[in-house]
Amino acid sequence: MIATLYGVIFAVDPISCVVILECGGVGYKVQVSAGTLSYLPSPAYRADGEPIPDAKKVRLYTHMAVREDSLDLYGFYTAEELEIFQLLISVSGVGPKAAMSILSLMTPRRLAMSVAAEDTKAISKAPGVGAKTAARVVLELKEKFAKRYPDTGGIPDAPNTQKKAPAADSTKLSDAKEALAVLGYSRSEIVAALKNASMEDSLEDIIKKALTQLMK
Repeated sequence: MIATLYGVIFAVDPISCVVILECGGVGYKVQVSAGTLSYLPSPAYRADGEPIPDAKKVRLYTHMAVREDSLDLYGFYTAEELEIFQLLISVSGVGPKAAMSILSLMTPRRLAMSVAAEDTKAISKAPGVGAKTAARVVLELKEKFAKRYPDTGGIPDAPNTQKKAPAADSTKLSDAKEALAVLGYSRSEIVAALKNASMEDSLEDIIKKALTQLMK
């Protein structure tokens, strides 16, 4: 089993997100996500085949898919992306290609937010992923993602949700802002997403609706 590959980029096909990674004189054909592709250095060879001096090397975390008629390598810039890929292919009906399609559409954290918000529409935007498949992803991975990303899947346990301050509405809004900030959103994005928030909703519902707005 090949766990990682470390070498230089020999060639890149940006349309199909395929790279040839040369390691010790051997070229490995690796399927990558659009996110991983964006982090890779330029090819180490010129168009005429001459090597470029001091070309940057890269390490990819890999998953090998074994079939009767093929061995396919899937590569990831981070161990986190590999982990999420492996969670995705554990879902019934989700193969490596569909998993890569999802990860090319959104980062692992953004996927976790979509799952937490049960936003199947966002997930189904990935080519080759239909509404039923997106629903299975949410159903089968929501609990796992909540453990992996407690600040996204664990929305009910956002900071200070148990406060009973006199200014309840103000506290609820403050907690929602804090939870969204933990997810990496900017102050301006958070203010816009919470602009029409109803204080009659629970904190969980306020955050879910804000996430839905942010992911449009």
